[in-house]
Amino acid sequence: MFGRRKKRDAADGAAGEAEQVVDGVDAEAGEENGRVRLEPAPRPDGPWDSSEVREPGEGRVDLGGLFVPGVDGMELRVEVAGDAIVAATVVLQDSAVQLQAFAAPKREGIWGEVREEIASGITQQGGIIDEVEGPLGWELRAQVPVQLPDGTGGFQVVRFVGVDGPRWFLRGVISGQGAVQPQAAGLLEQIFRDTVVVRGDGPMAPRDPIVLKLPNDAQMVPENVQQEEGSRFAGGMSRLQRGPEITEVR
Repeated sequence: MFGRRKKRDAADGAAGEAEQVVDGVDAEAGEENGRVRLEPAPRPDGPWDSSEVREPGEGRVDLGGLFVPGVDGMELRVEVAGDAIVAATVVLQDSAVQLQAFAAPKREGIWGEVREEIASGITQQGGIIDEVEGPLGWELRAQVPVQLPDGTGGFQVVRFVGVDGPRWFLRGVISGQGAVQPQAAGLLEQIFRDTVVVRGDGPMAPRDPIVLKLPNDAQMVPENVQQEEGSRFAGGMSRLQRGPEITEVR
């Protein structure tokens, strides 16, 4: 069963968490924003840090900052901001999950704060937010206002999931049938869990995106270009090893 909490419950929980001080520095930083941030929770089922996986490339696609599990029938798209690849989207039939990793403080989880910001932004647009405890922990199930093809207004159902890791934060946005019927998203959720994040040792400001790269021998294919049947990332791991085509989404 899924837990469910309202904003009042969240505020009560935050007040209780304020008594759990991680260390003096973190507490002082948190107090400036009226909150105390806690260390990231354990991740016994993933997602994984690169230091926790002996061979991250085994069964996964190497995107530099992320190693994304490959499964039969999936299509992989990358998303570009300027000249940098900042997100990857896995499409499985009528569902998808967008994966994006960010730098985070060493001893502070940011998913709670990010959830509040996402919820606030969507409600200000006239959307509807429900915060629940799902298979991946606390998540937002949202109805986001969109313009339909006929010009009328409607809503798109999406799920925002997130996990704090050591100096990184991984966010997933589940859309399609996996958002409308969460019980149908088991494989997408497993892909999210089994993703490996490569933060690197260099300095990064909190919330800076962890930049990705194309796999070796991958090809950039504009989103609307017609391709031969099965030419996209659809052949399972044997296909990936030969160099999958990647759809660029702008």
